[in-house]
Amino acid sequence: MIHAANANTTEDDLYVLLTHTGTLFTRMIQNFTSAPYNHASLALDAGLSQLYSFGRKQPTNPLSAGFVEEDVYEGTYSRYPDTQCALLRLRVTPSQREEAIRVVRTFQRDRDAYKYNLIGLLGVALNRDLNRKNAYFCSQFVADALLRAGIELWDRSPALVTPDDFLKHGSFETVYEGNLYDYPLLDAERIDCNRREVPSSFLWRRQIV
Repeated sequence: MIHAANANTTEDDLYVLLTHTGTLFTRMIQNFTSAPYNHASLALDAGLSQLYSFGRKQPTNPLSAGFVEEDVYEGTYSRYPDTQCALLRLRVTPSQREEAIRVVRTFQRDRDAYKYNLIGLLGVALNRDLNRKNAYFCSQFVADALLRAGIELWDRSPALVTPDDFLKHGSFETVYEGNLYDYPLLDAERIDCNRREVPSSFLWRRQIV
């Protein structure tokens, strides 16, 4: 199902981008959760030019993961042009947005101190808070960043929040759902250029990584 993007945005909006790339790792998670999306990112703008999460630092290496400034044109997403997504909008106050930006800048400044919370994913499966110092998985990071910005959405630890929890939460409005590269606010010329530059060998290898 595809919803058209809503152009009625304000500077006080925050966004959560949910995606499913179709890698082996994400397919394994999807087989376990049955959720349509298994990766969450925090976006500071509707055009997705300021997009942050915890995930792969290098598109071809799933074992190297941590805090990432995601680029829908040049990063991992460019290697997975069939990525499906849902873009969720959250209305916040100006002070909450400013605080969310401050939290993100803190992660940017100290990025080398953070690692991926792979053990935490097991905690979600067991419904146990396996919170590790300076370690996050994607939805844990987004939930924690929002919480630290004064936006409390759940009465449980961010380490127990999944991407599907954002999709089902009543505070979010779905402004787009469909293929990521069909999202109207992205630069179509850059997308077409990247698609031409992706090596055909990678398009085969992506199915196993």
